[in-house]
Amino acid sequence: MLGNKKDYMNESASILSLGIGWFPKTPGGLERYIYELTKELAKNEDKVELCGVGLPEAEENLPIKLTNLASPDSPIWQRLWSIRTNFQKTRVDTPDAINLHFALYSYPILNLLPKEVPITFNFHGPWASESHEEGVNKVTAFLKHWLIEKRVYDRCDRFIVLSKAFGNILHQQYQVPTDKINVIPGGVDINQFQPNLSPQEARSKLNWSQDRPVIFTSRRLVNRVGLDKLLIAIATIKPRIPDVWLAIGGRGPLEAALKQQATELGLDDHVQFLGFLPDEELPIAYQAADLSVMPSQSFEGFGLAIVESLACGTPVVCTPVGGMPEILEPFSPHLITDSIEVSAIAEKLEEVLLRKLPVPSREDCRNYAVTQFDWQKIATQVRSILLA
Repeated sequence: MLGNKKDYMNESASILSLGIGWFPKTPGGLERYIYELTKELAKNEDKVELCGVGLPEAEENLPIKLTNLASPDSPIWQRLWSIRTNFQKTRVDTPDAINLHFALYSYPILNLLPKEVPITFNFHGPWASESHEEGVNKVTAFLKHWLIEKRVYDRCDRFIVLSKAFGNILHQQYQVPTDKINVIPGGVDINQFQPNLSPQEARSKLNWSQDRPVIFTSRRLVNRVGLDKLLIAIATIKPRIPDVWLAIGGRGPLEAALKQQATELGLDDHVQFLGFLPDEELPIAYQAADLSVMPSQSFEGFGLAIVESLACGTPVVCTPVGGMPEILEPFSPHLITDSIEVSAIAEKLEEVLLRKLPVPSREDCRNYAVTQFDWQKIATQVRSILLA
């Protein structure tokens, strides 16, 4: 606690985290981030409790206390009430630090958090703005911003963002002072994501063609990720790279529309929708590809798939959106497109596949990911903020 003179940097501490769902059950970038972070913090011999929605009662070989606060299938009002009542029931000890990750689930417990304990909020994106982008009406988005996000952020002592780009959003849209904002990128599990197969071996495991140029993208199928523009870009370069093949991993509400678009563009033999990829297959898919691509159009606070691909030894093309350029600029800035438009995406893909641009080697991609984004290093930085 704050009044305690304990040296947290050298001694174990008690950390309370509030996330969303349980990553192995509900895959997503935010869920994976929380899962990996809490695992790494627990390795430091800290006592870590993760609260969330739909969490299992216990997980083998995981030194984290899991506290399920509600069912993810319950109506939202009931879920929020359960979060509050169950959180209150399960409180025993006062933690040394509190780490929140999602404004909606943090809101019901705000006045239950001990005032003497520092609260760090990991800002993963402007929830209200992202909701509006995906079709939520302006009134609902406004209420999310002012009644929930703003109120939660006003209660927090410090913030962690995954990129300078999202730090700017947090400051400008939510009036959070810059001296409360700390930029720490996301991390990657370098043991899970590694180049342990040759591209040929990886393609054999997935039954992919051995002799076609392969582009891979792992995305949730929603508007902001730009898959509609990527499909048009593939159709644009097809006359000059007639055997190009795009593999899309992920699921989402736009799946049917994107499949129809691919058919209308004459890409049935050039695009495959893989659906949800199990976690053990994802590193194989990265290794099987000549190139990964992130064609995001907005709200990409970090770009976890970029560092996952690099850790597997596969170079990445991305659009100049959010925090993605901050990953690639120090390493291979020429792989960032000039804009988010179809023409820029198509031009960059063609230049890379036809070797008109220098492409970093498998070894260079791997070394960059290991030295800059290893979760062990990232978690140490996060811990220093939580316990500052």
